[in-house]
Amino acid sequence: MNKLLYLSRENVESIGLSMIDIIDALDDMFKEKGAGNVEMPPKPGIHPRKDAFIHAMPAYIPKSGAAGIKWISGYPDNHLKNLPYITGLLILNDPETGVPICVMDATWITAQRTGAATAVAARYLARPDSSSVGILACGVQGKSNLEALACIFDLKQVKVYDINPEKAEAFAIEMGTRLQLDIEVVTEPGEAVENLDLIVTSGPILKEPLAVIQPDWLAEGVFASPVDFDTYWSGDALQKADKLATDDHEQMTYYRGEGYFKTTPEPYADLGEIAAGKKAGRQNNKERIICINLGLALDDMATAILVYKNAIKRGIGTLLAL
Repeated sequence: MNKLLYLSRENVESIGLSMIDIIDALDDMFKEKGAGNVEMPPKPGIHPRKDAFIHAMPAYIPKSGAAGIKWISGYPDNHLKNLPYITGLLILNDPETGVPICVMDATWITAQRTGAATAVAARYLARPDSSSVGILACGVQGKSNLEALACIFDLKQVKVYDINPEKAEAFAIEMGTRLQLDIEVVTEPGEAVENLDLIVTSGPILKEPLAVIQPDWLAEGVFASPVDFDTYWSGDALQKADKLATDDHEQMTYYRGEGYFKTTPEPYADLGEIAAGKKAGRQNNKERIICINLGLALDDMATAILVYKNAIKRGIGTLLAL
């Protein structure tokens, strides 16, 4: 009888997959994507509440043998019910037979791979000597993005902003201790953008942007990763970029059709094209570069297959009869 491995969130986290391992796995995946060696349709979704989503995200990476789908939701008001913004499940299938082999919680994977994707983009698009970072929105994604950037840059200065000052203070204490960084909490969003090398905006995804970030805030040579689409960004600020990239052209087109990115320029390249050397990354230290990573099922599968292999090797999880 076929057996299915079930991995709870506690199981997934207990495996202890390192952020740098996820970054390297995603970097390799994006090279495969750029070479045309993967399969991933744009993610369809439903939207039961305003600014909420439930998305189906299938993908296949032949090189790593990762095939599956993530069923993920994002509900901005969940904090009012003491629930996380992002929740979901991920299913892996045997690419040879199509038989499901694993079901795992997707919450941790979603957080970690999102930060890792920012770090991959920064490898190609940020200045190598970048040492200062601003985080706007101090939730789960803010934490994972800072952790990922700290893996590849020697960070000397970190400024964080959140509309909830207590949340920002808690973030500074937790992440400062975890990453051995001195983190400054600022009271205005501009203070977490101006004169900094790396910018991450990581709030809830909104169809009508808050349009907080202004073009004159962006320092020469900055790299920015809006992981919340364009929620924090004014159209003029996005237009100020010398280069604007994304992680997938088709998904950007899909979201434009859904009413997002009304004032966002067309991307010159996607991250696969850049990683595979088909399009240029950063070409000088003065370029202002923004990469809008929409979140790909390929990110999830590249991470999930590592989680699954480690779980099998270490006997973690519960086997269920199909």
